[in-house]
Amino acid sequence: MKKEVWFGLTIMALVVLSAFVLLPAPSEMTNGHLGLLMLALVVVAIMLGFPTAFTLMGMGMIFAWIAYKSQNPDLAVQQTLDLMVQRAYSVMSNDVLISIPLFVFMGYLIERANLIEKLFKSMHLAMARLPGSLAVATIVTCAIFATATGIVGAVVTLMGLLALPAMLRAGYSVQLSAGAITAGGCLGILIPPSVMLIVYGATAGVSVVKLYAGAFFPGLMLATLYVLYVVILAKIKPHMAPPMSAEDRIVPLPAFAQVVSKEVSNTVLPGLIGAIKGKRNAAVPMRELLNHLGIALLPALAVAAIMGTIYFKVTAPLPVEAVEGVVAMGGELADSAEEADTENSLAEPPGDDLQTPPGTEKSGAPAADKASSEEVVVKEAAPVVSPAAASPAEAAASAGERQAAPMSFWIGLVSCAVALAIFYAYFSFTRLEIFKMLLGSFFPLALMILAVLGTIVFGLATPTEAAAMGSLGGLLLAAAYRRLNYVVLRESVYLTAKTSAMVCWLFVGSSIFSAAFALLGGQEIINTWVLGMDLTPVQFMILAQVVIFLLGWPLEWTEIIVIFMPIFIPLLPHFGIDPLFFGLLVALNLQTAFLSPPVAMAAFYLKGVSPPHVTLNQIFAGMLPFMAIQVFAIVLLYMFPAIGMWLPEVLYK
Repeated sequence: MKKEVWFGLTIMALVVLSAFVLLPAPSEMTNGHLGLLMLALVVVAIMLGFPTAFTLMGMGMIFAWIAYKSQNPDLAVQQTLDLMVQRAYSVMSNDVLISIPLFVFMGYLIERANLIEKLFKSMHLAMARLPGSLAVATIVTCAIFATATGIVGAVVTLMGLLALPAMLRAGYSVQLSAGAITAGGCLGILIPPSVMLIVYGATAGVSVVKLYAGAFFPGLMLATLYVLYVVILAKIKPHMAPPMSAEDRIVPLPAFAQVVSKEVSNTVLPGLIGAIKGKRNAAVPMRELLNHLGIALLPALAVAAIMGTIYFKVTAPLPVEAVEGVVAMGGELADSAEEADTENSLAEPPGDDLQTPPGTEKSGAPAADKASSEEVVVKEAAPVVSPAAASPAEAAASAGERQAAPMSFWIGLVSCAVALAIFYAYFSFTRLEIFKMLLGSFFPLALMILAVLGTIVFGLATPTEAAAMGSLGGLLLAAAYRRLNYVVLRESVYLTAKTSAMVCWLFVGSSIFSAAFALLGGQEIINTWVLGMDLTPVQFMILAQVVIFLLGWPLEWTEIIVIFMPIFIPLLPHFGIDPLFFGLLVALNLQTAFLSPPVAMAAFYLKGVSPPHVTLNQIFAGMLPFMAIQVFAIVLLYMFPAIGMWLPEVLYK
């Protein structure tokens, strides 16, 4: 029997043994203990291979009937069926879940647009000078494609067919190659737009928009850590990732580029401009020169558009506050009151008796001193009142003027100008060809992802509306690459319906299971047990993340979220933990669910398309360093919460 099977059987035996050891004797068992037993049985049933959704549903209905029977045996069946209907209806009426089939449909369309081969080749050539360039290009390609599709199995399978043979031919280590493909393919469930974040948001009652904003930088951080690990490993151990040969770096140039680079200049801008101005463009069509000059100027135009937008944003005039009526009324009343007070204070005291002034205070101060002091107060207060009573036209004029740009903007503008100057100084015709390849593979995907994510994060559209835009973008992208036909559309719709049905049934099953668990009092027992440990917030966070990390070995991320998140979420207010921050830690932690045996689905996806000499143990060994990087990323996020919380706090104050 294989080691993986023994490992799985051992885990199941430990779960069952722990349940019987920790639970009391049957005569002393309460409904709460039955809830804990139900939790253990669900884990074992899922590990045995039973469908997760129907296992949760079946266990939930059986134990809900037990809970209702202990209270009123006559109504137990009816109440159990009512519970099932109510929970199913509450899940189906959740608007957040509408975005799941739309995002899945977008992913299947992009997967069938045949972009990944062009994307991998262009990324490989663009990063040819980096140590471990093939592995780095694999991670970046996986991250971009997995983010666009969100389908881990499809990305790992396609990259296994495309990148694994290329890395093995280049002499890369089997472990490093397998680890780069599996770890990079799993980034799609973390970097938004992600279905996992939608499922967590619907389960925990957290805004999906804030989750998307919060998960953006942690996802980029994890991808950057993967790339740094590969680069450092390739630098320290070159035999595991040999450098790219000079022959492989050669990019064939078109005819016009060969002529211009030889006769004018090998740098793009001087070469094209010189060929256009002089008589040396006789052998090169003018249209060809102008087209490629426009392509070469795209980075400068993009920077100019971005910096111009930022300039108009930071120098926008202050809004005019409608305070005319308040100022006029307040000003007139204040002026009349001050005039009356001034006249009264400066008037002569009544009567002829000047020896006993009526305004004399108990302290002996004469009224004249009081009047003079009041006059000083009025004169000092006048300049303060007059600006508030300024004319509305002047206030509107001052408010309509544009503000001066801050120093940070000019520093950024100068930095961009210097970066562009350096970029164009080394922008050869070879790099122009690589840039054209990126224009046809990387930038369409990146623009679509940023458009979908930007509309969500900046509040221009709800996740459902942005998902609909992404689906339309997937259709247009497939059509642009001439891959949109009836067969592709039919397969995408069928797989979308299949995946959406699985997710919806999973939600229904988890909702019924959570209700039964609460009815039996299992949540109360867990709450009492955790609170009785008198943990600090740090200790609770460590305990929760360790439990989730261990659960990632036998279970997938879907089961962990729908089964165990309803147990952790009610405990967060007691420890003063933000559910949004907890969700970001969980999202990072759940990366391990695809990389940890025995249910490391990414390893099995890769094994299915790898050469026969690549063993499952080698794939597991290659994934372990990337699991350690994931744990390090969790520690970094916990120590520096601003990595995940800064963007939501800035955008949604």
